[in-house]
Amino acid sequence: MKNNLQSHIGLAFLRIVPSIMLLTHGLPKFQKLISGDFEFGDPIGIGATPSLFLAVIGEFICPILVIIGFKTRWMAVPPAITMAVAGFIVHSADPFGTKEKAFLFLTFFIAIMLLGPGKFSIDRK
Repeated sequence: MKNNLQSHIGLAFLRIVPSIMLLTHGLPKFQKLISGDFEFGDPIGIGATPSLFLAVIGEFICPILVIIGFKTRWMAVPPAITMAVAGFIVHSADPFGTKEKAFLFLTFFIAIMLLGPGKFSIDRK
């Protein structure tokens, strides 16, 4: 990839916008976790509380770190795994239109893992 300003702006856009959108799904789960309500689905058989905790990491904690560009490639892995579980397991029986959002997020975070954060990130400072 060329080391030009437009590429770095594009990488920042790719990092920030999907992460902000994913935060809108992660914030209610985070609020649920801190309020002590651990009722949640158990899609991979590890229990409701660990599943909620992992969802909060994947949909709230890591997207914040991706936005600022801290350990970006590594911090994109939990959201990608969370979205793979959502798309392939949680919504497996649903029509494609229902699981499409999870697959779009999965695609964004895989691209972030592959391309990196660009120069407008903590990683590049």
